[in-house]
Amino acid sequence: MTRTISPPRADLKSLRQPLEEGEWRVFEFFDAHLPEKWEIYIQPHLNGLRPDFVLLHRDVGIAVFEVKNWDLDAVERWVETRPNKPPILKGRKDGKTFSLQSDNPVEKVFRYKQEIQDLYCPRIDQRSGLAVVTAGIIFPSADDDRVSQLLMPCREYRKMQEWFQYNPVSGRSALERGDLLRVFPEAKRTQSKFMNPELAADLRLWLVEPDAPKTQRTPLELDETQRRLADSRTKSGYRRITGPAGSGKSVVLAARAAQLIAEGKDVLVVAFNITLLNYLADAAVRNYPPARKAATWVNFHHWCKRVCEDTDHAEEYRALWSVEGHFPEQNLCSLVESIIESDHEGLVQHYDAVLVDEGQDFQPNWWALLRKVCKPGGEMLLASDATQDVYGTANSWTDGAMKGAGFAGDWTKLNISYRLPSGLIDFVLDYGRRFLPRENADLPPIRQMELNINPCWLRWVQVCPGQAASTSVEEIWQLMKSHGDEGLSVSDMTVLVDSQELGQSIVSLVGEQGTRCVNTFEKDKRQSRRKKLAFFMGDARIKATTLHSFKGWETRALLICIEHAKDKRAMALLYAGLTRLKQHPSGSFLTVVCGEPNLAEYGKSWPDFRHKNRPNPALQGALRDEAAQRP
Repeated sequence: MTRTISPPRADLKSLRQPLEEGEWRVFEFFDAHLPEKWEIYIQPHLNGLRPDFVLLHRDVGIAVFEVKNWDLDAVERWVETRPNKPPILKGRKDGKTFSLQSDNPVEKVFRYKQEIQDLYCPRIDQRSGLAVVTAGIIFPSADDDRVSQLLMPCREYRKMQEWFQYNPVSGRSALERGDLLRVFPEAKRTQSKFMNPELAADLRLWLVEPDAPKTQRTPLELDETQRRLADSRTKSGYRRITGPAGSGKSVVLAARAAQLIAEGKDVLVVAFNITLLNYLADAAVRNYPPARKAATWVNFHHWCKRVCEDTDHAEEYRALWSVEGHFPEQNLCSLVESIIESDHEGLVQHYDAVLVDEGQDFQPNWWALLRKVCKPGGEMLLASDATQDVYGTANSWTDGAMKGAGFAGDWTKLNISYRLPSGLIDFVLDYGRRFLPRENADLPPIRQMELNINPCWLRWVQVCPGQAASTSVEEIWQLMKSHGDEGLSVSDMTVLVDSQELGQSIVSLVGEQGTRCVNTFEKDKRQSRRKKLAFFMGDARIKATTLHSFKGWETRALLICIEHAKDKRAMALLYAGLTRLKQHPSGSFLTVVCGEPNLAEYGKSWPDFRHKNRPNPALQGALRDEAAQRP
């Protein structure tokens, strides 16, 4: 039997948050001394929490460990007690006193233990179930007795001393002598009446490493054509790339950015959507780790604002927004153009390369502005797919506009869609032929002679108006429970919606069940921008955003929820959402929850179609009761 280790041992040296020396010692200790049925999870994604180690045994229980590689002689540490409140861990160095409470390992493991019982295993017996959960603390560089003495007041407050076997504390000497029962007393068990394989499967959904961090450790995969585009420039320096969804336009752009940054060039990467920039930066980092910090990644309108502020024109910029509800598009472009053309002091930053993704979202005059900050002899790249024209701007790129944009020759075409699972392509093609304008449609070709070795599960759920949010929450957990054996993690789950209000409803319902989501739903513009900048696939929570914001991204587990799709833009938006699914050796999963009646006939063509045409009174009553009990 081979022990389950996630991430695999071979990948541990390339983790985004590398293991410290003390953590390595703890890992080697567990791997050497634990019976093989114990699974080891390193820095697992626990609903937004990231403990150092979690151990799982299908017949015994679960253990969570916090590792502190503290040198107790380097910083003076002590605990201050407070009446009816948790004691505070404090420190002093060079005469300065400070709080260490945010890093108090007792409070951390106490929280882990409570959440494991309350959230991850709701079927655990509420009175006796904590017997399957160990919450341990390890100090690999400190003496066992000193550690115990330091943390004693904190542990007494949380009643951990009463049940030491479930709340062990150990230090350097226990690790050195291989004393497994001091470090983890419950390791001696072979079974527990409170633990079973079903509970272990529940927990594994939260422990197994998600797809995003695995992908982040590997270089970008490029075919011969993509590699040539990423490694070269045209004679003029101008290049335009097009192709169907999943053909690698963004990958080429990110790889080109990484190459130029590695050469020491000043690079500006621009998109319309803020969230797409995180995806592009993460992709570039896979080929050149310093890429995120060494380049400028910005959406077009924020770049305009930056130009104004860098040149002492902030007042003129703010004046453009004086009319409430009015978006001063043309006036903003005119202001930025005048600033650049009159910049005799060199205040406006210029770049060796300007790379634009999702170019179908741009207006030609935006491109013209960006050309003005490209250095002489520099290069410009435009990646575009008119099929995903969700803003109605693709038709602005007339032949005349293109002739004045600096390009020579035809578009460079990427023909093969590598991202989409083979099992999805026929349904995407059918959708495109039914609902997308023929003049703009660039649909992924059928891949001839390809074995369907990467499984794909497709499900369409047609619902009545007002039922979309609650049905989506049901479908999220059905997907996770049904496919946990395929190595799916809760953190892999991405929810896309067609409105902010719908997204907020789903996030609220999921939150009432104790599950956290990272999302971009916010009415306030500043808060919305902050959330979008913080949105990335490596987050430890379920992801939720709009179909607009996820353009250009990809995921292996996707739920799309739409309530309305009446016009061409809405149809293009859903197409963009359907094509966000990526193939995966262990399987890809796409569920559509649709409240638009005009799409029901199309949905019936999917392998798994359900029509939930009646409200679920029991579910709605339960959701109302939960909401009423919230503080």
